[in-house]
Amino acid sequence: MTIAKQVDLRANIKKFFDLAFSGEPVIVPRKQNKNVVIISEADFNAMEKARRNAAYLAKLDRADEQIRTGKIVVKTMEELETMAAE
Repeated sequence: MTIAKQVDLRANIKKFFDLAFSGEPVIVPRKQNKNVVIISEADFNAMEKARRNAAYLAKLDRADEQIRTGKIVVKTMEELETMAAE
């Protein structure tokens, strides 16, 4: 992890972008602790995929809990087709 002041980032933006692209996050400190982190698109996509997977797994856990506690509704195929036709 690299820390870069805003003035250094402006003066050497290619250098810091290259660091981020190579997998090295660049932290840019700002006032009131509103820091920014520069990462590569590949790292961002991996983080987003992990976040989506975690959310999906949480949904599956909730559904599994509902099944185990009997909080489900059972419908026959005919009932579902009737509902869809309405």
